[in-house]
Amino acid sequence: MTTTIHKSTNAAATMNNETTPLFATDYKVYINHTDAGGIVYHANHLVFFENCRRDWFTKLGLNGYFLQTDAGDVQHFVVSQADLQYKKAILLDEVINVRIDKVELKPASIIFYQSIHRHTADNNAKTSNSLLSSTKIVIACVQNQIRPESISKDKIGSNDTGATATPMRPIRVPQTLRTTIEQAIAQHIAE
Repeated sequence: MTTTIHKSTNAAATMNNETTPLFATDYKVYINHTDAGGIVYHANHLVFFENCRRDWFTKLGLNGYFLQTDAGDVQHFVVSQADLQYKKAILLDEVINVRIDKVELKPASIIFYQSIHRHTADNNAKTSNSLLSSTKIVIACVQNQIRPESISKDKIGSNDTGATATPMRPIRVPQTLRTTIEQAIAQHIAE
């Protein structure tokens, strides 16, 4: 089952990147995000996208990264694919708007289409958004297979670190997480 959401006010708005995002939040760019020239490091685009997804999960009342089953198994998400397109530089001290534009729920993963925008104002006091970067990020749901165990003196120095065991295995997106995201999507469409 795949659930996809992308809401646009109209066709003309879509052409101008003026879609209504599923979630959007502003972040201030600090010196630690930039290089010596005051331009955000390319890898920090991923940090802003990650923070946006995390903030959305928090708004939904979810801890979507670490879920524990009744049996005590730990389930979480890992990024399995990231496709970024850089359009314009993000600069020191500006406030950027990071968005979740579209979400696709797959059986064992969630695909996020996200973007970063700069707020600009023209002489007529109209505010527009300039696209700085966009991404498609796939996060896969996995379950830890190895439980931490205490280190005994006879294991210290041995090569038996569990390297032959698979540390995690893919699993289906937990139903509570799926239901919460589907409800958020449905509410967004209704607005």
